[in-house]
Formats: sequence, structure tokens, C-alpha cells
Amino acid sequence: MTNIIPPETQNRKAEHLRICIEENVQFQDITTGLEKYRFTHTCLPEINRSEIHISTQFFNKKLNAPLLISSMTGGTDYAKTINYRLAEVAQHYKIAMGVGSQRVAVENPDVENTFDVRKVAPDILLFANLGAVQLNYTYGIEECRRVVDSLQADALILHINPLQECVQTNGDTNFRGLLDKISKICSVLEVPVIAKEVGNGISPAMAQKLIEAGVSAIDVAGAGGTSWAKVEGERAKDSKQQRLGQTFTDWGIPTAECITGIRTHHPNIPLIASGGLKNGLDVAKCIALGADLAGLAWAFLQAAAESPEALHSLTEILFAEITTVLFCTGTLNLEEFKHANALQRVG
Repeated sequence: MTNIIPPETQNRKAEHLRICIEENVQFQDITTGLEKYRFTHTCLPEINRSEIHISTQFFNKKLNAPLLISSMTGGTDYAKTINYRLAEVAQHYKIAMGVGSQRVAVENPDVENTFDVRKVAPDILLFANLGAVQLNYTYGIEECRRVVDSLQADALILHINPLQECVQTNGDTNFRGLLDKISKICSVLEVPVIAKEVGNGISPAMAQKLIEAGVSAIDVAGAGGTSWAKVEGERAKDSKQQRLGQTFTDWGIPTAECITGIRTHHPNIPLIASGGLKNGLDVAKCIALGADLAGLAWAFLQAAAESPEALHSLTEILFAEITTVLFCTGTLNLEEFKHANALQRVG
């Protein structure tokens, strides 16, 4: 792997990137739950693989595959390199992308350019990103509009991360009254708002409250992938925060449970599956369970840290894996695939 990480990780963003690339910060015991499902193989699919299409639409934009490069980073020179590499791949393959939290750019406009990927990705489906809890720390519609406008974004992610804030040294832990504030943002912001966890999952009950508040889509970001409790525990300098990170490494709702639970109760809400997805087979399982898009972060980050060529290779592999699932279930497109009932629970 090409090492272009800054030698001195002088801020949180750089530390997050370094830890996620170099350390084992995955969930230890909890899995995504996707391993409990298996596709029924179709030995004679009676279709031509070359005729399969895995394109879809999300927020009225066409995507060549139901893939989202999930929110990761920004705010440092290294993060800029990562974001630009990711955006170039998103543009080339016509898939969606979200940037990391733009709070750092609100507080320091000099780093806005580390997020400004429109120059290399002029027409991708692009999501801006702020922490919902910042609405309790002086942020409001002005800051939300600013991060959307600076990216020319198609939607705004409000990420929700109570556990991460608890473990993070000096984290922002006043979550009182946030639903009302999220509702106000949804009612006046000119683009859709996506509610997203950061790896601990969204339950059907919480999805109900968020939908009632006016969010246009939900990204479940379930348990089973990167544990941000563990990431923050690795960063912590004091023993209490380190212990919290260890204790809560495996806290959360598995990704598969989030998808099935929310989709059962809310058949029409645009739904993004993320949290521990590793390959195109995982993506296909999420789509079969009811998701509209599937987001990967860690796999894209690892490839982006290596080289642009590694990113292109990864994306082509993901396309091939998804296409192979459709071929071996005898379906020509995602609409057929969703209604094929080819996925069975086995665990």
C-alpha cells in the first residue's frame, strides 16, 4: 500500500483516517447478519449475462449500479487526496458518493477545498454531511445550506452518532430536542435530508420518528463493520475513554436486522444499507432484503489509500459480483431481482 498519510496526525480527521486504515477497528463479535441469508441458485437461468442491467435511480438520478461510496473524510490534505480519488471513480462509473462530516470546513473555510469534488465529478449523486448533534451546538439552517451549496450537493446527510460522541474525548453529547430541530431543517432545506447512523444501526421505531420528522431517506449504517466506539477508544488518551471504547466495541443493531425491520414497517421510504458490507454479494443481499442503495466505506478507503488503479479495480469487481448474483438467480434487472424471492434465511 502506498503510504501517503501525513507523518503527524495533528487533528481528529487525520487520526480517524490513520486508525481506520492501519488498525483493526472492526466489530469483534457482532456481524452484519448478512451471513444468515443465502440465495437459491438457478442452475439454468435462461438469460444472457451480457443483457443484465444493474442500473437504478435514487433521488431521480440514474446510477449504473446501486452503489454508494459512503461518507468517510475531509479536512486534511490527505483527506482531499482520498476524496478526489473517490469522486473520480464515482464519476467514471456513475455511482453515488457521500463526503465526511463538513463541520471542519464550517469552522475553517480554508479546508473547504478538501471536500470540493464537483470539479472532478460534475454530475454524480453527491451527499453533503453534518452531524445532527451540531444542531444543539449553534448550527442551524445557515450551516446546512452552506455545506450543501459548497458541494452543489443533491442531498444532506445528518449523521447521528450518540455512542461515538460518548466515547470521543470531549464529545458533543447533548442530544435533547434534536428531532424537532431535524424536522425544522427538513421543512426548509431545498434538498432532501438523509438520516444516517455511523455504524450502530437505526431501529424501526427510530426510523418512524425520523420519517415523521420529515427525512427523505434513511441510511441504516448498521453494526458489523467499523466500530466507531473502538476508533475513538484508540484515539483516547485517558483510561476512562479507552475503556468505554473497549466495552462498547460491539454495541448496535446488525445491518440486516435494520434493513428488514425498517422495510417491513416502511415499504416506501428510500433506504440505504451500509455497515460492514464487504463485496457485491453483500450488496445484492441488501437489495434483496429491501434496500435501494448499498454503501461501502472501508473497502473503498483501503483501495483509495493504495492507488486510483486499485479503486477502479474494486469498483469493477463490485459491478461483476452484483451482476453475477442476478445471473445466477435468473433475473435481468434490479426490479426483477427484488421480486424474485431468491434470498432465503438459513441461520
